[in-house]
Amino acid sequence: MTERVNIEKLLKKVEKPARYIGNEVNACKKQVDENTVRFGFSFPDTYEVGMSFLGLQILYNLLNSMENVYCERVFAPAADMEKLMRENGVPLFALESRHPVKDFDFLGFTLQYELSYTNILNMLDLAGIPLLAKDRTNADPFIIVGGPCAYNVEPIADFTDIVVLGEAEEAIAEIMQSYKEWKQTGGGREEFLLQIAKSVEGVYIPSFYEVSYNDDLTISGITCTRDGVPATVSKRIIKNMDTSYYPDKIIVPFIDIVHDRIMLEVFRGCTRGCRFCQAGMVYRPIRERSMDSLKSNLKKLVDSTGYEEISLSSLSTSDYSHIEELTEYILREYAEKEKISLSLPSLRLDNFSSELAQKIQEVRKSGLTFAPEAGTQRLRDVINKGITEENLETTMKKAFTLGWKNVKLYFMIGLPTETEEDLHGIKVLAYNVIDYFREANGGKLGKHFNVTISTSSFVPKPFTPFQWEPQDGIGLLREKQRYLSERLRNKNISYKYHDTKTSFLEAVFARGDRRLGKVILDAYRKGCKFDGWEESFRFDLWEEAFKENEVSMEFYANRRREYDEILPWDHIDTGVSKQFLINENEKAKRGELTPDCRKGCAGCGVNLDIAGGLC
Repeated sequence: MTERVNIEKLLKKVEKPARYIGNEVNACKKQVDENTVRFGFSFPDTYEVGMSFLGLQILYNLLNSMENVYCERVFAPAADMEKLMRENGVPLFALESRHPVKDFDFLGFTLQYELSYTNILNMLDLAGIPLLAKDRTNADPFIIVGGPCAYNVEPIADFTDIVVLGEAEEAIAEIMQSYKEWKQTGGGREEFLLQIAKSVEGVYIPSFYEVSYNDDLTISGITCTRDGVPATVSKRIIKNMDTSYYPDKIIVPFIDIVHDRIMLEVFRGCTRGCRFCQAGMVYRPIRERSMDSLKSNLKKLVDSTGYEEISLSSLSTSDYSHIEELTEYILREYAEKEKISLSLPSLRLDNFSSELAQKIQEVRKSGLTFAPEAGTQRLRDVINKGITEENLETTMKKAFTLGWKNVKLYFMIGLPTETEEDLHGIKVLAYNVIDYFREANGGKLGKHFNVTISTSSFVPKPFTPFQWEPQDGIGLLREKQRYLSERLRNKNISYKYHDTKTSFLEAVFARGDRRLGKVILDAYRKGCKFDGWEESFRFDLWEEAFKENEVSMEFYANRRREYDEILPWDHIDTGVSKQFLINENEKAKRGELTPDCRKGCAGCGVNLDIAGGLC
């Protein structure tokens, strides 16, 4: 039987020891025997980030509801803890049992962000698990990944055994059942991988596919090398949200985390069709939870957690067809009676209800956050955002009349076809918001009024209409940031922007292929990890790794691709056709809008039967 690792002597020497001790409210404890399938849900970042991920709570509780399956949590230790673990020979361990994860059957990594890839390698190394899939034996866990970045897993294909494409609740249950059957046979690793590749929809085994290249380093072909394995792998999708698994309890941490509250998922998918948004494309079609289901889920979560805040979770919460009924119910039953506050993320300017927001404000004082994304109507039409400056003006004036004093506006810079006029438009909108506040408050601004303008850099993502478009170079993006910095100097305006080098590397990996595996491995060996954290990011080491492997970052990030080029992810099917994405790219060039899917089918290719008439 595996022995617990001893970390007590380390905890006194690290910041936030509660990251490593487990035993939180609603954490699962199970007895382990030779029949137990052990699964480590691994989040390649710190505890505070990982515990804020709703997907962890869903799959953790789902797996633990299965007979003879024990799911435990694994997080990337912070630098101080990692140093002590390596000095004292302490391997990576799971929170619940504190057993080394090397002895588990599966380690499942969620791929939420491209810059977490080196953290995955670091966690495998800490665990004593071979980094390369080809070097693992029956004594090693299967490394299984999923999440949005799994739609192009090619940059880390060499390190991955199993990829789950799409929504994992049903697929993971089938994989667990197949594993139990395979374990009884005593077969080899490839036998199990073949078994699930053939039988479980949504399972992609990278080692079963070979990639060939042209002389110009573009891809010439992607070939499946095993009989009976699909040449094109389709994503998995939950058809009925009301009958799908949802936890009736979630783990309540001892320390503050990024999102420390009840997260109530109201629907999946999005009908808006923003052309830069990967989530809006790959999570189609839209599927809502019923009011009865949400009420039932919410009561169980409130009773089992003691949280004092509820957040509605989706890609665009205000698009839920019963949003007013739901929010009024929550305010009546929980805010007024139990003083539990409600937050509504993902609001849109074109369907914002200031009256509803005012009711929420009475319980929880907060600012308002919206994402116009672009500074001019022309560019908003290019990206198919579907909102107007009139929407912004109407919403801001209503909100300021009702007492709001803080507003955050999110924009992208570097969007396809962007001009200086579009950048100037961001400045114009910011100052217009100041005028709207002054108009709503008798010409006065007051001390506490603030407009926060935040810009991120456009990153072309797979399975979007902009997947063929180049990202602006680092120098050009910096020039655009400076342009805005100079024009947004005002005591009532705060301007924040994302680091251009991290956005550049994100684009490299987002559109990368298998040639990047060696680069990632070498960068990790040079010391790269926690690349998404400003204080840890070492772009110079990444430059060295790319140069030594004779791989060009610009080839992936800054190159426009032709429609007939084979893309690294062309053997993956999300349900949205490539022709639809091409048509949307062409419409973007003409500045033509595609209406919301709820107002008429745009012919993207998804199965409308799944959508229940909503798509």
